[in-house]
Amino acid sequence: MNTSVSSTLRLIGAGLRALLALTVICGVIYPLAVTGIAQALFNDKANGSEIKDKNGRVVGSSLIGQTYNLPKNTASDSTTGNDADEAARPDLKWFQPRPSNGLGTNSVNTQYSLILSGATNRSADNGAVGGQCTKAAAEGTLCAQVIAAKDAVVADNSTADFKVKPEDVPADAVTSSGSGLDPHISPAYAELQVHRVAEQNKLDVKQVEKLVEDHTEGRTLGFMGEPRVNVLELNTALKALTGR
Repeated sequence: MNTSVSSTLRLIGAGLRALLALTVICGVIYPLAVTGIAQALFNDKANGSEIKDKNGRVVGSSLIGQTYNLPKNTASDSTTGNDADEAARPDLKWFQPRPSNGLGTNSVNTQYSLILSGATNRSADNGAVGGQCTKAAAEGTLCAQVIAAKDAVVADNSTADFKVKPEDVPADAVTSSGSGLDPHISPAYAELQVHRVAEQNKLDVKQVEKLVEDHTEGRTLGFMGEPRVNVLELNTALKALTGR
């Protein structure tokens, strides 16, 4: 009996020592080592890839897209006397990102909510008539969303001395990304917005073109992915340029 109790106590002691050692190694030393290495070698990424304005204020993350909309206004409906929420409209002073309705319209995920993300899961010909997307596409289909988005891009970005042609609208201007939170747009979409941004901010077109050029990133390692422009970084630089 004494031998059995002694063996049991030794096993319990060994288990407790192993628990303590593993807790210290895995729960204290390892996290501190990883955190220290990350902060020393990858400080920016470890802290969320934050983007700061010229005053040092964090304005967002370079990994997450944002919307640039005018605030909603509650206005009284003159015909009914009821208050009606005005639909959110793009603030045309800023470069606009890709559409963010990857999950469609619902009460949980609206415009870059961080609760959920995802794609439409609709096929490219969803709503197509005769194999083509036309204005006859049923409401709520992908074709109808793309056509409406293209019309809006043409209307919003056409200025007195620059008219956007429908065929010049790039795909990323009218479709959301797989996550719905993509912070990047193509250089073609950024360049399409240059004249409108210049006009809205009373800037020279050349100034805005230079801004886009300076914030255009090439392919990763020279061969992976496509050239891209981070909209938040671009708009942060635009804000500094305008002094707003």
